Amino acid sequence: MADDPKTLVSTEWLAQHLKDPDIRVLDASWYLPTDERDPKAEYDAAHIPGARFFDIDEISDGRSSLPHMAPPIEKFMSRMRALGVGDGHQVVVYDGAGIMSAPRVWWLFKLMGQENVAVLDGGLPKWVAEGRPTEDMPPVLRDRHMTVRFQNQLVRDVTQVAHASKLGLPQIVDARAAPRFRGEAPEPREGLRAGHIPKSRNVPFASLLNDGQTMKTKAECKAVFQAAGLDLAKPIITSCGSGVTAAVLALALERIGHSEWALYDGSWAEWGMFPTVPVATGDA
Repeated sequence: MADDPKTLVSTEWLAQHLKDPDIRVLDASWYLPTDERDPKAEYDAAHIPGARFFDIDEISDGRSSLPHMAPPIEKFMSRMRALGVGDGHQVVVYDGAGIMSAPRVWWLFKLMGQENVAVLDGGLPKWVAEGRPTEDMPPVLRDRHMTVRFQNQLVRDVTQVAHASKLGLPQIVDARAAPRFRGEAPEPREGLRAGHIPKSRNVPFASLLNDGQTMKTKAECKAVFQAAGLDLAKPIITSCGSGVTAAVLALALERIGHSEWALYDGSWAEWGMFPTVPVATGDA
């Protein structure tokens, strides 16, 4: 894998740069309630040296009834200042699953106009498996101003997605596992219908990962998208259960040079809740 500080970097790259003065490492671990894992407790017990904990649920729009929607600009700036993350920093984000929730924070930084941010390939499991150091000490934090330039083109709402579903463009791709996409498995959140957005395609985020939870090569990722029936010459909207693993698809698209993508922030947590929008089941 070729290291790219704007998308994906290896554990070896991070180890070489970990003590650089302008490196900021974020633990963005997040899990579904059914996983029965506490990401903050795990962070407190062991994290990459100097890493800050990025709380996806807290650094969100508290005014929304939907889970962890993108926060207002002012809140994002305030929380990043408190974490000592700002202009001129190279950010590396990881999670405890390998690659699952870290891309969500990568997307949030890009949404706020920050380009120097990458996901750690393989995350904390790969780092630990290689015998690299961890610590349980909190990092030393110093305020740092962050300039935000919100990138509207990277996010879509339910109205825009409904329009795309009706017209068939932009294409919609769903990162949930196939049984959930087809409506054969129940949703982990109560009160949601089963199925998928009409005319959407299914690329389970795990299909873009190797057994070791590292991302597949660019050629392999491209083949996965194409096998799902996506035209990589046309715009794409990524979706999932609540806007987390949709960012894994966005990261893969960015890596293969497909820049015309946006993320449906509400995802199925929003679409599956509304009785007025249509739902498809099966593979169609």
